[in-house]
Amino acid sequence: MDTPKDILWRLRLIYVVVVVFGLLILGRAFTIGVLDRDYWLAKKQHQTIRLNTIEAIRGNVFSSDGRLIATSVPLYDVYMDMRVENLKKIFPKGVDSLALMMAQTFGEKAGKTKSEYKQALRRAFNSKSPYFLLAKDVSHPDMKKMRKFPILRLGRYKAGLLVETRSRREMPFRDLALRTLGRYQGDSNSIGIEGAFNEYLKGVTGRQLEQKISGGTWIPLNDGAEIEPKEGNDIVSTIDIGIQDVAESELKRQLKMHKAENGCVVLMEVETGYIRAIANLGRVADSSYVENYNYAIGAGSEPGSTFKLASLMALFEDNLASPSDKFNTNGGSVRYNNLVMRDSHDGGFGIIPLNRAFEVSSNTAISLAVTKAYRSNPKKFVDRIRKFHLSEPLGLQISGESNPIIKDPASKTWSGTTLPWMSIGYECRLAPIQVLAFYNAVANNGKFMKPQFVEEIRYRGQTVRRFDPVVIDPAICSKETINKLKPMLEGVVERGTAVNLKNPYYKIAGKTGTAQIASTNTGYGAKGAKKYQASFVGYFPADNPKYTCMVVVNAPSNDVYYANIVAGPIFKEVADKVYAQNIDIQESHPTLLTLNPGKQTISGYGQDLAEVMKKTGLRGDEPDDNEWVEMSVSGNKVSSVSKPMAANQVPDVRGMGLKDAMFLLENKGLRVQIKGRGVVKTQSIPAGMPARKHMVIILELA
Repeated sequence: MDTPKDILWRLRLIYVVVVVFGLLILGRAFTIGVLDRDYWLAKKQHQTIRLNTIEAIRGNVFSSDGRLIATSVPLYDVYMDMRVENLKKIFPKGVDSLALMMAQTFGEKAGKTKSEYKQALRRAFNSKSPYFLLAKDVSHPDMKKMRKFPILRLGRYKAGLLVETRSRREMPFRDLALRTLGRYQGDSNSIGIEGAFNEYLKGVTGRQLEQKISGGTWIPLNDGAEIEPKEGNDIVSTIDIGIQDVAESELKRQLKMHKAENGCVVLMEVETGYIRAIANLGRVADSSYVENYNYAIGAGSEPGSTFKLASLMALFEDNLASPSDKFNTNGGSVRYNNLVMRDSHDGGFGIIPLNRAFEVSSNTAISLAVTKAYRSNPKKFVDRIRKFHLSEPLGLQISGESNPIIKDPASKTWSGTTLPWMSIGYECRLAPIQVLAFYNAVANNGKFMKPQFVEEIRYRGQTVRRFDPVVIDPAICSKETINKLKPMLEGVVERGTAVNLKNPYYKIAGKTGTAQIASTNTGYGAKGAKKYQASFVGYFPADNPKYTCMVVVNAPSNDVYYANIVAGPIFKEVADKVYAQNIDIQESHPTLLTLNPGKQTISGYGQDLAEVMKKTGLRGDEPDDNEWVEMSVSGNKVSSVSKPMAANQVPDVRGMGLKDAMFLLENKGLRVQIKGRGVVKTQSIPAGMPARKHMVIILELA
């Protein structure tokens, strides 16, 4: 029987196979360990060491007056490598002091006591933790403190100190101009200055060698970077943060008062086109108002009566009408095909000249003027409007601008009612900033400026690039037309729909606009369900324009929606603030309050003036010791009148000595500039105007 032989043969075969396989393994191990040793060591090194990217510190954004409005704050995550050999000598003696410093600096925030810090440090030391987290999100001042802590002061190689740096974007003025400042997210969601100027702000990334340790954690191989990052450029915006604050505060106040859906304010410098303030607020679910969208540049809508300026400009440029031409308002209504156009004033205005029609914003008169001139050739009207740059985007420095829509007579949407309705601001679409730029051109004697949000790019204080004013068109119309339009714009405030904005200190020119808002589904809505857009756009001072401003409030409550009541007060508040703090305007447009030269007066604190009366022998009404008074002197007799000092108003300091005047004005936060010596003769900001911090007031002494 040969069965044992078969079994023995099979065992020998298995033995040979195992031996051969073992020899192959030994051979491969010899090849890897000896012959290919350098190759595999290099490969291992490559897998555990990497050249990591270090993000650069993003550049800052400043306001036009140099205040920081967006910055990157460095944050640090601090670790210890407990494997460092030197720790064996210093850790047992220094751990108690280190735990104490950690508790004093971070204990309250982290909720840890000195004892808890000490226990955690000892556990990490005993386990030779390569990457023990000491503190996360450490500020720069605290990081400087930590570098002086016991043990840690010895640094990376003697104490195992490891620091990872990153940054967080912060806005020192919180939500001011939030949508205009914007954000960068690396995609189409990037908005505002941060998005548009990311290439300048982001800087140049650096590179640092890191090694992977147990647990898959990467730590820096060296203290410094192999390639140091280069911080980003700084941006100097056109925004004046003081005016911005006023614009947002007043806009929010009016939106709340009228329970409006949203609104915006834009202030533009006439000569340069620089945007000095831009506020955008919308109502959210909890009925609060936040800057959730840039309505000023992105919300295209039918502008309503503010468009009437373009209609009159077209008429005057084509010599098809003059300001004195009269039109019958027909009892306040006129029919075009199957639609009736009405004036807001019941019964109309009778027969009135075109300039008066503009002042009172008569829909009927202005539409009749335009249809009479262009009925047979509406393309001529549209072509003229396009020459005013109202049909083209402005090409802003930031994204999101709405494309304007000016209908063409050849389009399918043109009808027999388009021309008259377009003449009063319907059947067309414009964003607020586009309307503002057009009005700014009128204030600028026809020169059409591009609105800009950034003035300069700087690197470490040195100008890299400057954005000078950009002229889109040196003259959108003739000087003759401008000279016809300006008195009409002033007339709106002097005796028209915005007479409530009139003030004795400086002139305002502008136009109100109260437009119905069309819904995609229901049109303009039934009576009682209609929504309105209230707007005011104009410039000031009217006789020497420095600033143009546009205010839009969308969907105020139905009981109050007229532009002069809803949008006008916002315009005036911003204009008052700008006038009060702008020395150039005050000097070039003086409206100084001056003492009556025929009257001998002295003003001051009652207690001081009573003392003067006693020492000089003057007789008369003795002033109240606790009041500010004005005394009139006639011979050796005096009469005194109390001078009330309202809490939030500019006081009347005429007739006061410099000491008293400075005391009153500086206590209200005003910045005082002085000319001459003696008592105050004139003050540039009239008494009774709202007093705000940092307003500049000029006092002339004589």
